[in-house]
Amino acid sequence: MESTVEQTKQKVALWVQNHKHAVLYDDESSTLRDVASGKSAPLPWRELSGFEEKIHSETKETYLVLRFENGNQLALVDPGGVAFAPSVVNTGPIDLPPVACLRDFYVLKQRIDHYLYDHPDEPPPRETLDMIMICIATLDGARAVGFDVGDLEGELEKSLNEVERRTR
Repeated sequence: MESTVEQTKQKVALWVQNHKHAVLYDDESSTLRDVASGKSAPLPWRELSGFEEKIHSETKETYLVLRFENGNQLALVDPGGVAFAPSVVNTGPIDLPPVACLRDFYVLKQRIDHYLYDHPDEPPPRETLDMIMICIATLDGARAVGFDVGDLEGELEKSLNEVERRTR
């Protein structure tokens, strides 16, 4: 397995070298930094159970998938950055894509804020709550792979409180 880890480290370093606008990697601390969010997550190399290099069907760009013993997977994708599976542990079953990234969270959060703060005299549309649920699942997935998302959860909580206040 040691050779697989070393080969994977080399592939990750090369991919990151060519996609610095999406992901950064610090070899010394074995940490990935998602550029879009500025958030970092550790890469637990000792728990690596598999690695794949794939070609995105739409962009034709190479991306990397790292699998770990605990069942977690990380993908390094461009555009997107560090991608992972969203988690429905706190939302229950909802319609989600199989992969998400923190950039997705920011896009949805902007739309939520638009409905809430650019239209303060209108009740938020139903899709606002749907987007909040997707954001929760995205943040839960991010936390599961090692991102510290407490600050983002706090911002999302404010949005949820505003939805609740305006729909009473």
